[in-house]
Amino acid sequence: MFIDHPSSPPDRPSAPFSTDWHAAIDRAVRAIPPAWPLAATVAVNPYLGQIGEPLGMAGARLARVAGAAVTMPRAWYQAKIAAGEITDADLIAAWAAAPAALRPADLASLKQAAASPAPAPTPLPTVADLAADVSGLDWPGIVAERFGAWAAGHFDEGQALWAAPRGRGAYAAWRAVATHDLTPEIAGLSGFARHVWEAPDTAAAAIARAAATLGLAEPEAETSFHRLLMSLGGWAQCARYQLWQAELAGGTDDTVVDVLAIRLIWEEALFLRYRDRIAAAWADVRAAHATPIVPTPDLVVDTILQEAAERAAQRALARVLGADLRSIPAARPVDRPTLQAAFCIDVRSEVFRRALESCDPGIRTLGFAGFFGLGAAHRRFASDVEERRLPVLLNPGVFTCSGGPETVAADKAARFKARAKRAWGRFKLAAVSSFAFVEATGPIYAGKLVKDALGLAGTATAAEPAPRLDPALDLATRTRIASTVLRAMSLTGGFARVVLLAGHGAHVTNNPHASALHCGACGGYSGEVNARLLAGLLNDTQVRHGLADAGIVIPADTLFVAALHDTTTDAVTLFAEDHPSAAHAADLARVRRWLAAAGALARTERALRLPRAGGPGDIAVRSRDWAETRPEWGLAGCKAFIAAPRSRTAGKSLEGRAFLYDYDWRQDKDFGVLELILTAPVVVASWISLQYYGSTVSPEVFGGGNKLLHNVVGGIGVVEGNGGPLRVGLPWQSVHDGERYMHEPLRLSVLIEAPREAMTEILARHPQVRALFDNRWLHLFALDDAGRMAWRYAGDLRWASEGEATTEPLRRAG
Repeated sequence: MFIDHPSSPPDRPSAPFSTDWHAAIDRAVRAIPPAWPLAATVAVNPYLGQIGEPLGMAGARLARVAGAAVTMPRAWYQAKIAAGEITDADLIAAWAAAPAALRPADLASLKQAAASPAPAPTPLPTVADLAADVSGLDWPGIVAERFGAWAAGHFDEGQALWAAPRGRGAYAAWRAVATHDLTPEIAGLSGFARHVWEAPDTAAAAIARAAATLGLAEPEAETSFHRLLMSLGGWAQCARYQLWQAELAGGTDDTVVDVLAIRLIWEEALFLRYRDRIAAAWADVRAAHATPIVPTPDLVVDTILQEAAERAAQRALARVLGADLRSIPAARPVDRPTLQAAFCIDVRSEVFRRALESCDPGIRTLGFAGFFGLGAAHRRFASDVEERRLPVLLNPGVFTCSGGPETVAADKAARFKARAKRAWGRFKLAAVSSFAFVEATGPIYAGKLVKDALGLAGTATAAEPAPRLDPALDLATRTRIASTVLRAMSLTGGFARVVLLAGHGAHVTNNPHASALHCGACGGYSGEVNARLLAGLLNDTQVRHGLADAGIVIPADTLFVAALHDTTTDAVTLFAEDHPSAAHAADLARVRRWLAAAGALARTERALRLPRAGGPGDIAVRSRDWAETRPEWGLAGCKAFIAAPRSRTAGKSLEGRAFLYDYDWRQDKDFGVLELILTAPVVVASWISLQYYGSTVSPEVFGGGNKLLHNVVGGIGVVEGNGGPLRVGLPWQSVHDGERYMHEPLRLSVLIEAPREAMTEILARHPQVRALFDNRWLHLFALDDAGRMAWRYAGDLRWASEGEATTEPLRRAG
């Protein structure tokens, strides 16, 4: 059924669209974090748009626009206080760091406030909310359902068998659908299709007209627009991703503005329908949006408790780092390590590194960002897709593909076969053939279904041909890349006969969020491509000659070997066949034995945390179980980032909760590597940490929902049930084991062994990074020459000694 329209829409005046309106829209848009599609999911800081303000201010803003909590329920802190984990000293230090005009009068007042539950944050209502109150109809639900039904097709990444039309912007595409959608009319919003048809042709004009109809003034526009975008859940974040990608490439994109216009048209139509009954309430809402954002007394108490919990965790970390290891046999001095193994800084690597080092006193491990300094746009064997295997903050610097000239014919044949397989798969699912297909061929799949259900399916996959760099890269460029990477790894001498370069990935079954378990530094892909590329580069004889001229001498008998660490099973695959060496056969056999032993140790440690894991033998089975919602814990529990020589942390269990970056500032000329650490790996780690944080403290807003209810939509995300808002962030099963939290929501503590003056200068040059520390989204510490947490960054480019930072509040309180 279709709606008849006049031949042309009537003229309707629009409100003037000033520069201030554009600024309000831009601020609202940039307050929304982007969300990456499922194929290459990466952790995103849900507070990305709020890093310019402290937690309390962000909490007040997010309470207004989303009803999102920014801290845990007070009972969580009370339990820590009762257990002695949070001490009075922690509370006083956190109290002293809070704004004096807002904090409770003293420790007693703080404790009294903390003993009472805080009211749940409540967002300001939208017009849809007010209309629901007076009509008894779930207009917010209807809006979410109809918007989601359209957005699933518009943003589809190739999942849909019948794709939505392409070639037009989101606003125009939505109008083309909405003018023929009778659902709102049937629900009670008569004339909605006509209202959409009569809307202005551009999103900007539609926003201006709707704002005028709603009586919005510029002072209240920013948080009002932010509120509407937040009401769309992950769909707004999906649109924000389009802008992120466009700006990364030097362009721009209007999708998220189009989405705002669509949501405002719904508000406008509902306001016109129910104006007589909601006008007074809506005036109060507009007035509330116009008021300045300030933290409430309850929010101030909550942020003090959060700071106290973080200080307690920092004390515990300081004890571990300062532990006296004289009772532990010291690693014997060696002229040359028996093995050097570089792993990603990912917290899951800490467990395996510790296990591997225990296998032989001569093993040395180091941590480096898992893309190994090679920002690659990679095409896999038999694939037409360009995969960006690098941090999402960066653009690719090299272009690579699997296989060399000798594999071109095989690559073409495999790609043809892959296309045929995709076509067969689409035929199986097509509306015209799916039922007949199941009836005719379903029994053939019975064996596979049984094996999958029992977790008996194999996991082994054939390795792709070795990836290769673009042949256009000349020797000087390749040598420069190799030198830069080795210096960034603080690996410029003392090479072992075998140097392992271990990327990481996760093998899981029936998990839409599988890519989230891969390497964040590789853009949500596994890290073996980057590891194999670097191994090839460093095994190149010509490159080694160039490195020697640059002062990095690699012995002729040193072999670089790429590997892939499966973080779900702790199995490690070597790609020794990329660079076969008969002279290293015995070395590699020994390395394989060490890796197997380390894997067994790591599985034993991990099994203690996994629900229903009877022991290390269950780990591999869990990875193949298509009903397992918790095959591994990912980065749950992350709480620290440490950039220092490995000697500072070796032999000390950090429980798989620390990002470990091997860094020796004495080798860092002009502190270029330190600047890289603070502006890239630290920022990526902050995204990971704060995604886990947001998914834990506010799962309804920033979490991915319940895995048991998920349906994949468009290949871009999941919804709970059969529609509605897109759910982004981490599923509940990624932070909670059904009985208790497995992630402790703490803002990341960044510990760096380097001169404070150097860090201060870098922060002064990078205001966005500085904002993370000034507003305490991250905590920064300087380690002394003994690896102790000696200095705390106090904000505004100032530092305080930890002794002073701990005792001064006590003196003032006393």
